[in-house]
Amino acid sequence: MNTSSTQTLFAQHALLPEGWVNNVRLHWDSQGNFSQIELAATPTAYEAQHTYVSPGMTNLHSHAFQRAMAGMTEIAGEGPDSFWTWRDLMYRYALAISPEQMQAIAAQLYSECLRHGYTSVCEFHYVHRAPEGVFYADIAETAKQVIAAANSTGMGISMLPVLYSYADFNQQPLRDDQRRFNTNVEQILQIIQALEPQRNAQVEVGVAPHSLRAASTAQIAELVATIPAGRPIHIHIAEQMREVNACLAATGKRPVELLFATQSVDERWCLVHATHLNQVEVAKMAASKSVAGICTSTEGNLGDGFFELPDYIRAQGRFGIGTDSHASQSVVEEIRWLEYGQRLKAQGRNIASVTGQRRVADYLWQQCLQGGAQASGRKVGQLKLAHRADFIIFDDQHPNLQNLDVADVLGSVVFTGNDNLIRDVYVGGQQVVAAGRHREQAQINANYVACMRQLRQL
Repeated sequence: MNTSSTQTLFAQHALLPEGWVNNVRLHWDSQGNFSQIELAATPTAYEAQHTYVSPGMTNLHSHAFQRAMAGMTEIAGEGPDSFWTWRDLMYRYALAISPEQMQAIAAQLYSECLRHGYTSVCEFHYVHRAPEGVFYADIAETAKQVIAAANSTGMGISMLPVLYSYADFNQQPLRDDQRRFNTNVEQILQIIQALEPQRNAQVEVGVAPHSLRAASTAQIAELVATIPAGRPIHIHIAEQMREVNACLAATGKRPVELLFATQSVDERWCLVHATHLNQVEVAKMAASKSVAGICTSTEGNLGDGFFELPDYIRAQGRFGIGTDSHASQSVVEEIRWLEYGQRLKAQGRNIASVTGQRRVADYLWQQCLQGGAQASGRKVGQLKLAHRADFIIFDDQHPNLQNLDVADVLGSVVFTGNDNLIRDVYVGGQQVVAAGRHREQAQINANYVACMRQLRQL
């Protein structure tokens, strides 16, 4: 095969920023960036030809270690279960996992996410210390293990070391079972500095104040003022009504209201969950050009609530999707339930649409591509010059996609059945998934099974 075939692909239909475009040749360079996007009537003799090619999606919110808990917390307690009872179980898992196990779990998660359409992840990483509560000799040890998992699987990553100083509002001291998360501003800056050599086209390093209950507004302002310019900033906010009420009691303001009163929120920020907003907060978030990080599968699993999506869309707000606690690793399921949740709430249909784009799946897919890319701080999410050559190829032989008008493809992908219609995945121009299987799937699976065997014996 001509060597140029490894860096050229012909798409009969390519999803560009303006929508589906016919007969597109994609070129990428040896660094894994798109070098040319051109219209071409026919493929050359040596290049691969595919029917439907889309940019890969960014998973804008992940706690990788929680993949080990998926399906393990669905047992009712003696009293009412909630996010807060789930959190107690999560803390017990967090205390048990070693750095090496963290890498095995993250590799399993990332290989699954890649197979289901995510090509980059924003890792909201807060397990920094050893189980006994002291830092490892390398203060960035656990973050480096997670980055190693991303590198080994081919997943692009934005590592977000988490500032986590308090148990609740009014600077309440951390609980003992939160000891692995304990960090102050100086320590987070040290972790960021230790990760600087890791940064490249596949790896970005930003920051994440955990929440307004776990970091003070003064700490957040100091951290944001000190980190390198242009880095992504993520924060959990207004996820639960208990959090909203506690913030009101402590400060007289709701969480989003307090954030905007004390910080300069702009395009660098991703506000994760924000499931409890009033109309003023919706307008402020949209006007700031920050990204709402919506994690529908986790928000449903934990009983968080519904994001105010219709009002936010009307305000031209930006948003993306994440898998958070990894009850699901599927782009399709996240987008499908983002829409279905709104239908259940409104008792209507086809909620997420705007004038000029009435196809719900197309609108949501494109918005999540753009919002996720912005939240990552990396040049991803578009088949566009100088962006990473991250793309997915749909299975044109599957019955759900045969004999369709291209305009109906995303609607079929998102709203028809549960088969994974993503056949091949490329990240940085390298194929990491072929025919639905990750290139290192057998070894990754074996490592994960061995890891979980150890953890379940504890």
